[in-house]
Amino acid sequence: MSTAPAPEPHDPKPALVFDDPLSRPSSDDTDRGWGERTEGDSAADLKRFLDEKPPHHI
Repeated sequence: MSTAPAPEPHDPKPALVFDDPLSRPSSDDTDRGWGERTEGDSAADLKRFLDEKPPHHI
């Protein structure tokens, strides 16, 4: 007869957290969350601004 290996102990699933969700910053609170680049040069920023400027701003 062969014996089955003992199951390895595992960490229990994290419990639900019922604290205030507004006390923690979300990804939308950062520039990166809104799709902004964190690094870059000013010439590239100016080019992007001019390329994406709406026609009524010309």
